[in-house]
Amino acid sequence: MESTQPQQQQQQGPKKRGRKPKPKDEKEQQQQQSAGKMKEGKKAQQPSVDEKYTQWKSLVPVLYDWLANHNLVWPSLSCRWGPQLEQATYKNRQRLYLSEQTDGSVPNTLVIANCELVKPRVAAAEHISQFNEEARSPFVKKYKTIIHPGEVNRIRELPQNSKIVATHTDSPDVLIWDVETQANRHAVLGATHSHPDLILTGHQDNAEFALAMCPTEPYVLSGGKDKSVVLWSIQDHITTTATDPAKSPGSGGSIIKQNKPGEGNNKAADGPSVGPRGVFCGHEDTVEDVTFCPLSAQEFCSVGDDSCLILWDARVGTSPAVKVEKAHNADLHCVDWNPHDDNLILTGSADHTVRLFDRRNLTSDGVGSPIYTFEGHNAAVLCVQWSPDKSSVFGGSAEDGLLNIWDYDKVGKKVEHAPRSPSAPAGLFFQHAGHRDKVVDFHWDASDPWTIVSVSDDCDSTGGGGTLQIWRMSDLIYRPEDEVLAELEKFKSHIISCATKP
Repeated sequence: MESTQPQQQQQQGPKKRGRKPKPKDEKEQQQQQSAGKMKEGKKAQQPSVDEKYTQWKSLVPVLYDWLANHNLVWPSLSCRWGPQLEQATYKNRQRLYLSEQTDGSVPNTLVIANCELVKPRVAAAEHISQFNEEARSPFVKKYKTIIHPGEVNRIRELPQNSKIVATHTDSPDVLIWDVETQANRHAVLGATHSHPDLILTGHQDNAEFALAMCPTEPYVLSGGKDKSVVLWSIQDHITTTATDPAKSPGSGGSIIKQNKPGEGNNKAADGPSVGPRGVFCGHEDTVEDVTFCPLSAQEFCSVGDDSCLILWDARVGTSPAVKVEKAHNADLHCVDWNPHDDNLILTGSADHTVRLFDRRNLTSDGVGSPIYTFEGHNAAVLCVQWSPDKSSVFGGSAEDGLLNIWDYDKVGKKVEHAPRSPSAPAGLFFQHAGHRDKVVDFHWDASDPWTIVSVSDDCDSTGGGGTLQIWRMSDLIYRPEDEVLAELEKFKSHIISCATKP
């Protein structure tokens, strides 16, 4: 990304996404203790990060249909897909949102990029692995820079209009941006920050990570250090001049009251604000993540550092509808609700596992066991998300640098052919190992099936910056086995017929 090379990265380490901020001395002590335990527990020498990466890169032509690697000068804590802009014969063009977490020598920014996504079965296998880790990808072009007031910890787009995004920073407020009307800024030292189109107020302490947008209505959900979950409606600020009331929010224009050209960055005030629809209390520690029920703006759930999973129903009050007291054996970092089956909820934790809950099995007295506990990470899980393409598939990324893809339909089912590794965790069918440090965020592309963008914070491994990767696994991996075998037979027949021709 276009920016000055970091000069002070060693002075200010990256934010630990999904973890409570701790004093530096305590962090260093914990890291030393953790490193000591890891060394004691390993009976045999394990491959280094670089060795694992080299092995992964050699397999890229076999495992992937397409992959783009984009070096980031600054770490990014969040990446999200925006609207699809264009469809062409061999490539599609789409917006991408990501953050730049700087060391203070230049401002923190919200970056809007244009990405070219190569269509399935177009890229040549010998080409997709030929990339330079230190270079920017020709498939990712910066389109606009918004100077953000503080670090961008999380980005979420509004499903009804993905040109509207919400951001979390180190403050109690949620900031709403219309990225199309915001001016393009040059991020230089001393530049004033861009002004958000709307500010959502209601938290009593910093809200840094827990953020969600409702899939059915323009509602926003947030959680923070004040142990509360706060609900807003952007519609509370809509004026009759912003959109045609006869239209849906995403059918045209902006759902935010429009400023005159340039006004958004020259106002004396930070921008208009709106208060919450409700404040929900029930957690006993920081709320780390929130998500809406896919079918209702009034139902949502949250997870936190108190190891609790809480389901809420705004129609019946601000107290928990269901509270699972011990959803994991450690802090919970992330949660996602299945968009295809509103009974299924995923959680990820510092205990290295992903758990699947069925809300029909949860009771109001705090009793609830997961349907299954998915293993495959050896560090804290930072992000989980269901696939928009298949109802039983989901991904989870962690501090071990891996992004695992599971299919819970495969759990407990008899497999005709023995798996490649007899110790492979149940349900795990793909492991993206292209990052050399913690994978802090990823996002499935709803417009481009089986395509994922993922980002890693590489400060611990390379001393600065990050890596953004856009990738799509080979369809031979996830397609039904009978389809794959039938296609291989056709290919075999074709080769034989070509060989026998005079």
